[in-house]
Amino acid sequence: MKKQHRTLVVVVVAILTASVASFVMYRAIQRLGVREVEVAHTQVVVAAQTITMGTRLTENHLRVVDWPSRNPVQGAFADPKKLIDRGVIVPIAENEPITENKVASLEAGAGLPPVIPEGMRAISVKVNEVIGVAGFVVPGSLVDVLVTVRTSNEEPMTRTVVSKVAVLTAGTRFDQEKSKDGEPIPTSVVTLAVLPDDGERIALAGNEGKITLALRNPLDVVSTETKGIRLAGLMRGTGPEPIIDPIKHRVVARKPSPTPPPPPVYTVEAIRAAKRSSEVVK
Repeated sequence: MKKQHRTLVVVVVAILTASVASFVMYRAIQRLGVREVEVAHTQVVVAAQTITMGTRLTENHLRVVDWPSRNPVQGAFADPKKLIDRGVIVPIAENEPITENKVASLEAGAGLPPVIPEGMRAISVKVNEVIGVAGFVVPGSLVDVLVTVRTSNEEPMTRTVVSKVAVLTAGTRFDQEKSKDGEPIPTSVVTLAVLPDDGERIALAGNEGKITLALRNPLDVVSTETKGIRLAGLMRGTGPEPIIDPIKHRVVARKPSPTPPPPPVYTVEAIRAAKRSSEVVK
């Protein structure tokens, strides 16, 4: 037998042997069947749909799912009956576990009262679409409250009276959301969560002047501290600051503009052969 034939025979035998071994192993694995590994789990109540703040929970809002025991959810519920008729104090997404810190107590009920943080008060401010930042003031937003009033000398003045105020509700519906096409819904009434002292400031501002809301970045936690702006200061632009008579409450003079500093003087030292001289360059 030639060398080439012997090589071909060896290759064919090797292929047949490997095929038979693979088939035998495949059949043996099939006979073993599928082994199911049981993972320890507990039952957790989750939201069956997106739930907005202030909603009173019913059976349609809840469903029970299996949750791995090795990753427990703190404050979760296993029995949906314990959540029926309780109010939601924060928005809950679909399939999100419902915990104690997301719902009010059974005695608190639903609606706005359970949403108000402890130690704070809710106060409503009447606004229009422009003052409400073109409808972008929605629940959960942070705003500054500005007021425009006329001072004792009948001069208009605007100043920030309260900063970093959380918006509880916006509009006439408690479950205010964006429209289906993504456009913001215009608001007519905005309810704010404020401290009692700030509530007094806002109430006085709304009674004596015109309130405007300034929308804040939620990551900006620095309080707004300004001296306010008067009409005279607004109209003078970048000119000299006016001197106001404290008795007559009117501008009596202008502060002189600061004199610009003289141009710097430079001295250059020149050396010519053995002579050295200094020259002034302006």
